[in-house]
Amino acid sequence: MSSSTAAANAPANPTFSRLSLGTAPDSWGIWFPDDPKQPHWSTFLDEVVEAGYRTIELGPFGYLPTHPEQLTDELGKRGLSLTGGTVGTALHRGPDAFEQARRDAFDVCELLSAMDVHDLIVLPEQYTDLHTGALTQAAELTADEWRSLTEGHSALGRLIKDAFGITQGFHPHVDTHVDTQNFIEKFLDDTDPDTVSLCLDTGHVSYCSGDNREIISRDPDRISYIHLKQVDPGVAAKAREDHVGFYEAVQRGAMVVPPLGVPTMEPLLADLAALGRDFRLIIEQDMYPAPPGSAKEIAIRTREYFASIGLLPADN
Repeated sequence: MSSSTAAANAPANPTFSRLSLGTAPDSWGIWFPDDPKQPHWSTFLDEVVEAGYRTIELGPFGYLPTHPEQLTDELGKRGLSLTGGTVGTALHRGPDAFEQARRDAFDVCELLSAMDVHDLIVLPEQYTDLHTGALTQAAELTADEWRSLTEGHSALGRLIKDAFGITQGFHPHVDTHVDTQNFIEKFLDDTDPDTVSLCLDTGHVSYCSGDNREIISRDPDRISYIHLKQVDPGVAAKAREDHVGFYEAVQRGAMVVPPLGVPTMEPLLADLAALGRDFRLIIEQDMYPAPPGSAKEIAIRTREYFASIGLLPADN
């Protein structure tokens, strides 16, 4: 029996029964609403199904159709469902940036609400150029800027919770002001637990030498959503040493197909399962641009790996 057949026939691990596995546009090299290096949205949706997944994330707002009836139709005819959406913010910049983030978040939340989806993943602004790694602003915030960041996210989370019943999942990211474990912990300490949850991106935490399992242990009640990925620690360390942009790090192969990198998935999944809550686990293989024809094959290999340890894609 081939390894692929064995993975396809592997039984579900009952320990993981409350963990829901899906994928995202990111795994197809989609980082922007519109870019000629990215596949058309219909190709992405078709290949998701061909790769064996039934749940997806929205990705950059404007990439997939934003009219709820059209999106419902396109997902429905492929047997797909939506788990959440994303929005970018720069709340350390103060009131004007907060108002822009509010408008952008509400645009996404209106679509999510119409689709009966309840998770908004919120990404902070990078302080480096995505491609070159050059600083575009200070790498450390002043006390006032940190207060604007934390108070802003507490307030933004309240607005979207009250208006739409949607949870804000803050997403720490490489080369942002909340990237290392120390800053993640400080951010959680300084924000309202009622309105700010954490989207734990296992790859970004590991890229910055953090300990995903320690974060889960320290702040279990703050985690609302998971992005699953693995990192080659050697490539990541060299990219940090060379001060390259995240794009270049990805091109060097910083993100890898499980189980070839860190964090080790089985104990991390066991930690999440032990919390006794339902979690959306979205596979993200950071690629931009994805080499032609590679994304679906990588998505299949990733699904087969998780199937081999008993974590199967959600039915819908």
